[in-house]
Amino acid sequence: MAEFAVLCGLSGAGRSTAAAHLEDLGWFVIDNVPAALIPKLGELVFAGGTAFERVALVVRTGDDDVRPTLAALGSAGGRVRMLFLDAATDVLVRRYEDTRRRHPNAQAGGSVADAIERERAGLQDLKEIADVVVDTTMLNVHQLRARIADLFAGEGAAGMQVSVLSFGYKHGLPIDVDIVLDCRFLPNPHWVDELRPFTGLDDSVRDHVLGQPDAAPFLEQVDGLLELLLPAYAREGRTYLSIALGCTGGRHRSVAMAEAVAALIQAHGYAPTVTHRDVGR
Repeated sequence: MAEFAVLCGLSGAGRSTAAAHLEDLGWFVIDNVPAALIPKLGELVFAGGTAFERVALVVRTGDDDVRPTLAALGSAGGRVRMLFLDAATDVLVRRYEDTRRRHPNAQAGGSVADAIERERAGLQDLKEIADVVVDTTMLNVHQLRARIADLFAGEGAAGMQVSVLSFGYKHGLPIDVDIVLDCRFLPNPHWVDELRPFTGLDDSVRDHVLGQPDAAPFLEQVDGLLELLLPAYAREGRTYLSIALGCTGGRHRSVAMAEAVAALIQAHGYAPTVTHRDVGR
């Protein structure tokens, strides 16, 4: 079955970087595609008129015809997924200052931040219909590459892809996840001197966290929730589900619990990817 990945989002949020990563994964990437050409490209690919079965389109910002043409692309057959790349305004401003590039929405006498906010408002409709939104505010190029691989490396496989993320609340709540579970009800190993230098990936911390009286009942309840939600999301046509677990710093409790939740997901017949966002902080 032919597949399309549509990349859109804010200028400076990483579209070009994501496109390069997709190309490394074997996708045929077409950059800066005018909306009017998208249906014709769909017809060619879905009809077998090209040698490429996995095509990624990097859509231009500010193209008012994108939404209807994407709908036409989806109705032509095959599989179509949209990835929207977002980032905080202050981070985008800093990226533009570092590269000294002109923002495509810049106006005479206006600031880069003003241009970013105009673009953000104009892209809100596209963001709302995206299959996956990735916030690159705290991602470096290597972390973005890993996220793209999580999303698209196994695109030929059937079924819903599930991602599990651990994070620290003091480093910011991830905005590009579907479900957030708070692990701060568990005692913090940070205050145990012999455990503080280690992480939830180490046996001593994992055993300490999972050995707490509330850990097993929590995981039992999460397992029941997964038993309900995973097939329900799949029936609704979801192709990607992300679950995040947070603690204060993102090094101990959330890491151990994320690994445990990933094991539960695997027992339900899925192959989750696990990312520990803040374990090295």
